[in-house]
Amino acid sequence: MINFSDKRSTSSFLATQHQSKSTSNLRKALEDEFPVDGAKTEQLKFLLNYAVLAPSSHNTQPWQFSIVNDVIELYADRTRALPSADPDDRELIISCGAALFHLRIAIRHFGYGDLVEILPEKTQPNLLAKIRLGSKRVVRLEENLLFRAIGRRYTNRLSFEDCQLPKSLQSELEVACCSEGNYLQIATQIIPETIRPEIVNLIVEGDRLQMADPLFRQELAQWIHPDRSHDGIPPHAQGISRRLDPLAPLISFAVSSFDLGKSQADKDYQLAIKAPVLMSIFSNGDTAEDWIATGEALAHLLLRARVDDIWASFFNQPIQVSQLRSRLQAMFPDNGYPQILLRLGYAKETQPTSRRSVNEAYMK
Repeated sequence: MINFSDKRSTSSFLATQHQSKSTSNLRKALEDEFPVDGAKTEQLKFLLNYAVLAPSSHNTQPWQFSIVNDVIELYADRTRALPSADPDDRELIISCGAALFHLRIAIRHFGYGDLVEILPEKTQPNLLAKIRLGSKRVVRLEENLLFRAIGRRYTNRLSFEDCQLPKSLQSELEVACCSEGNYLQIATQIIPETIRPEIVNLIVEGDRLQMADPLFRQELAQWIHPDRSHDGIPPHAQGISRRLDPLAPLISFAVSSFDLGKSQADKDYQLAIKAPVLMSIFSNGDTAEDWIATGEALAHLLLRARVDDIWASFFNQPIQVSQLRSRLQAMFPDNGYPQILLRLGYAKETQPTSRRSVNEAYMK
């Protein structure tokens, strides 16, 4: 349950009441535009406005949606895969799981139950879930708070403030990952200070290994886009002034052409070693079902964090590099397979990345 005893919690609640409008057009979707008396297909398509705001690696947004017989079908869009950073499409499917959770929270916020089938057709591996509107139901306060955090959630790569998260809040964030009654076991681990240097060393080593790989650099460079492209990583997402957005092609060329591993490792070392919280999400298995469940758990965690004005960014390098992932797993032998590594803390607000519209993510 969300605890309102902390002053930040109370102020966050009040702030979310006034920040359902956000900085991009997609984030301005107004609740009162929900077609209450419209056809079910119209209602479902409106709800997808919230699904497409989920996090994804390189902001690839690797999901597609279709509405068939009053059912939303969620597909993995493997044309947006990252074969170097994510050869098994593990993170791609995690991202789709996060979109699924956003959709479920939106459905609940508008007063319906959510009926979900995971991997409903074995002959269609790209079809990850089917979602139907259930019966009308009473909306819980916590669901409303998570819903209002959707437009305020995006990755923040700036330095975090030297301000610790209350222990009670850290516990709530851990619980958030596991409180959906997930069909598969999800574990969380706030990294103890005693082993943080070892984890940070894995992040640094991951940076150096990945940036030394020309194929990885080329793939990353291909997803450095100007903000107007609606996907990918714009320069401002890395803390560069938005006025330099037109230089995206030049930045892309530099990333592709030069091994910037040392400078990236130095930057990430400082961000990771000073982060108020480093946290990892694990799953009991390492299948598509586990990845979908991880995505839902991740989205719940990130939305819960934004309720209290907490930002997050990712350090998935030790999980993307197979030999480093096995070392990370060995540090937590009881937790299963590491899927996500991220930092959490308070920071200045930054600009969100652009998103494709529902129509762009809709299967024709």
